[in-house]
Amino acid sequence: MTKCTAEIVRVLEHLGVEYLFGYPGGRAIELLESLADSDIQVVRPRDEREASVMAEMYGRYHQSPGVLTGQGPWIGSIGAIGQMEAQLGSSPMVALTEASERGDYSTLAPYQQARGDYGGFSLPKILDGITKEWWFPRSANETIRSVQLAFKHSTANRPGPTAVILDGDAVTAEVPESDTPPLWSPEAQTRNWDSAPTEETVSTASKILSDADRPVIIAGNGVHVSQCYDELLEVAEAYDAVVTTSYLGKSTIPETHDRAAGVIGSFGHEGANQAVSEADALLVVGCRMNPMDTNWQAASFIRPDEQAIIHADIETRNAGWVYPADVGLIGDAGQSLSALASAGSGQNGWALDRAAEARTDFTAPACDSDQRPILPQRAVAEINEIVDAETIVTADSGNNRFWLLNYLQTPAIRTYFGSGGVGGMGWAGPAGVSAAITTDKDVVAVAGDGGFTMTMTCVETAVEYGVAPTFVVLNDTSLGMVRQMDDSIPGVEFHDTDFVAVAEGFGAEGMRVTEPENLAARLKEAKAADVPTVVDVRIDREQDMAETLQSSFYAEVGGLHE
Repeated sequence: MTKCTAEIVRVLEHLGVEYLFGYPGGRAIELLESLADSDIQVVRPRDEREASVMAEMYGRYHQSPGVLTGQGPWIGSIGAIGQMEAQLGSSPMVALTEASERGDYSTLAPYQQARGDYGGFSLPKILDGITKEWWFPRSANETIRSVQLAFKHSTANRPGPTAVILDGDAVTAEVPESDTPPLWSPEAQTRNWDSAPTEETVSTASKILSDADRPVIIAGNGVHVSQCYDELLEVAEAYDAVVTTSYLGKSTIPETHDRAAGVIGSFGHEGANQAVSEADALLVVGCRMNPMDTNWQAASFIRPDEQAIIHADIETRNAGWVYPADVGLIGDAGQSLSALASAGSGQNGWALDRAAEARTDFTAPACDSDQRPILPQRAVAEINEIVDAETIVTADSGNNRFWLLNYLQTPAIRTYFGSGGVGGMGWAGPAGVSAAITTDKDVVAVAGDGGFTMTMTCVETAVEYGVAPTFVVLNDTSLGMVRQMDDSIPGVEFHDTDFVAVAEGFGAEGMRVTEPENLAARLKEAKAADVPTVVDVRIDREQDMAETLQSSFYAEVGGLHE
């Protein structure tokens, strides 16, 4: 017989887990002890928050569950951010945590106890609110089965986070060689099957697109999840359609492609928004159409009474959720697009010219400005120059991500990922380190000074694990988005932190850039460095992001802001 934690490790190995992101604590220590002789690499950042973001980014990029571990009280608190992003952003993720259970002492003025008994707090209730599914097994047999099911459910249907709360007695128990009910192999227990739309719905959708004079596709995060980039282009070409994306769908099509029109939404590309509004047929693929995507339901943006809407989603609940759909294609996005591509075709003579016109919004005179302080538009234009098909950009929340959304043109698929599920600040740095550790790509992580400071210890993690992402801080020494809403709001100004000294203290390199003519050379130098490099770019704090970038449709509803 083998100890339960050793059997958990065997399950992880059988399922091809390469990395485990976590922090020692509680019964998670015993799991980490059992990993000592495994080929699974343990990535230990400075806290559970960063570990959760790293696991979420791994799941989002690789579409294989990112594994998170740590002590229950912290996985359920600071470690919740990555799980919330995974839940709303559809990233497969498995948390292996524990309840700090202490046997007979657990009901005696408990310390850290998270079972939910009197005097403690309830980790199950927390996880119930931020995961797809969770398990609290009480035997070794049940624990192994729960771990297998956690992997299954994290990738079943719409991907998301799952969690297993390891119980003390079960963790230390031996796994019986034969038991009832029996344990099946990890491969058998975790298998899922793709779903596909019906022939009837595909035929109806195909006719709508074939007959359309102005067909437009809205590609969402579901295209990333299914990794059906080729199928997306096949459909666009078959039906002569313009391709726009949601924010989370950015880089599902290269924005240099002749059918690409950009990102829709409140602070998206005006040309992309206008193309969607002009469409007579919309094919929405893997996008739930959240308020930011839909310009907060501006009446003139999407009009179900005037436009035919085809909604392809793996969740029948999501199809037609926000706007009534004429046709729902329910199933894996790749299956739906493949079926559509084979079902018909159409020509209209409109799409290529319309997409080309829309792409004129990808730059602006400010992108070439020599103004001092450096304009954020110019900063992003220079970032754009160092990004190629082998570079991953991670974007934080706040003003910085909208400057990036508009003026960084993704040169290839899967080159841009942003915090846009729950949209938490501090995401870009740990996500960038995760990408650097788990891929062979160059990585550029972009954040404002507020978001970067939240998780800047990830720079030290990059040093420790021998990777060299570039961290770009668009620094206005404030909480820019909130300050620009109303500068009388308390707490929007920040101390001017010396990020060069911080980076050097972590063993990385740092540089401050204040002159626009120096920025290009410093960014190239940072990207070419063989150690992590923080580039502190001092930007013009008076460039009002919302005023500059808001779409005409967003203005129509009064500029509600986030």
